[in-house]
Amino acid sequence: MKWTQTLIPTLKEDPSDAEVESHKLMVRSGMIRRLSAGVYSYLPLGIRVLNKVNAIIRDEMNSAGSVEVLLPALQSLSLFELSGRISAFGNDLLCMKDRHGKEVALSPTHEEVITDLIKNELGSYKSMPLILYQIQTKFRDEARPRFGVLRSREFLMKDAYSFDVDTDGLNISYKKMYDTYCRILNRCQLGYLVVEADTGVMGGDVSHEFMVPNSNGEDVIVKCSCCDYAANLEKAVAAQPETGEESVLEESKEVPTPKMSTIKDVSNFLGIEPKKMVKTLIYSYNNTHVAVLVRGDHDVNETKLAKQLSQDKIELADEKTVISLTNSPVGFAGPIGLKTHIIADSTVSTMKNCVVGGNKADTHIINANLERDFTVDQIADIRFVVKDDRCPKCKELLTISRGIEIGHVFKLGTKYSKTFGAKFLDKTGKEHPIVMGSYGIGINRIIAATIERSHDKDGIIWPIPLAPYEVLIVPVNIKDNTFMDTAKKIYDDLCRDNIEVLLDDRDQRPGFKFKDADLIGIPIRITVGKGYKEKGELEIKVRSNNKIYFSTPENLVREIKAIITSLHAK
Repeated sequence: MKWTQTLIPTLKEDPSDAEVESHKLMVRSGMIRRLSAGVYSYLPLGIRVLNKVNAIIRDEMNSAGSVEVLLPALQSLSLFELSGRISAFGNDLLCMKDRHGKEVALSPTHEEVITDLIKNELGSYKSMPLILYQIQTKFRDEARPRFGVLRSREFLMKDAYSFDVDTDGLNISYKKMYDTYCRILNRCQLGYLVVEADTGVMGGDVSHEFMVPNSNGEDVIVKCSCCDYAANLEKAVAAQPETGEESVLEESKEVPTPKMSTIKDVSNFLGIEPKKMVKTLIYSYNNTHVAVLVRGDHDVNETKLAKQLSQDKIELADEKTVISLTNSPVGFAGPIGLKTHIIADSTVSTMKNCVVGGNKADTHIINANLERDFTVDQIADIRFVVKDDRCPKCKELLTISRGIEIGHVFKLGTKYSKTFGAKFLDKTGKEHPIVMGSYGIGINRIIAATIERSHDKDGIIWPIPLAPYEVLIVPVNIKDNTFMDTAKKIYDDLCRDNIEVLLDDRDQRPGFKFKDADLIGIPIRITVGKGYKEKGELEIKVRSNNKIYFSTPENLVREIKAIITSLHAK
């Protein structure tokens, strides 16, 4: 392709609305343009990279024995009503009415559609195992789209669904897709980490996320500093802290804490560490209330709490409810004498002589102890892991970092098949619900995460498998026939050998062209310039390491092939 025959509108300045490097560079390099908040058009360079990712995904999915389909983006809202996920998606579900008054939604995901389809097609155990996949646009009405294509309202996903006769079959399909995702990301040369994850609105029992560690990521990764334990923050657990030496139970007593309703204020006033305090929080769900106890330096993990309560959604009680249950303003609730169901985090069970709210304005109680002064109805892991927690597997320190979620795999079990009546007959003619799995990977996110991890001050540094072109040819002066004739011959030679090449045939200064070359990040740059006239040598520059080689035109194709092979091997 010749630069003047395509559309690569590069920019010198960062867009004003861009917060992260991938967003800045995708716009500046002419890959994307913003239509509206969270909605982007892909230009020629961008679509070439998208197609590279799609090709890798299709190749690996097909090799794994899965079969491609295409499901509608427009879905009947009745499907989400049947699955019960309208409330789970909430305002993220982009809904409308058609001309007949029928409520429809733009697809955020396709579990409902694929299950509704497959219930009429897989009637026998002989039809399984089966894995179907698609590459399709998804829509989520994000309240705050940001970070370019990392959090957008419209995005491209590969999602797959497995169908098996039993749990053993699901485990095989799940492992197959897990391994396939590893191969996809390895081929994209994208460093990643697989972590245990919560199943969220998808449902099911087991899930894993494929994360790309990055400081701009919106997800939090908890990882052991020693063993292979890794989980996202919602799922992560820590080893139970050791009880230590037996403490003498001191006499409890009320202390005045005037207008001190926060952990920080009270701990400073009493001269104690926050970890010596217990927070009492009141939550509401289904017209029911529960008191939740966590250590003062910990926070409630509402995902874990909701699972303990077998609820899809919970929320902090309003001020009126708190006052009604505790007889005190918000900030002074405590477990002593509290007449409601109480759940305590497991760390609270090891605490001695702690400080709790006094259920009275401007009052706390010191030296409170579980069992002697108050009781709880349930002890469970309901908190977020924090720095200096220990690994649940090997007891070494856990580390906390950020990452970008690229893929997510789920064991759905029979959650959807039971709801939609997707059944099959076994060998004896007995009916069973189909056992399902779901597997999603974000195509746009692979691109953005690659740029987040692979760029410098001058622009993008594409790994060779995802690069829009493998080679960029830059003649320094297109008006010089020697330069242009040589550049065109190199272009033709490389094209004949199926090497993807872009020829910068613009009438621009060399420095301008070189800046654009670094910005768009093509892995190999061939410069036809002064050195060619003087020595008959062409300059070859590798973008990833800035190494420079020289070659004669006769040896150039062989040299370029060798460099491409070495870049693929990384």
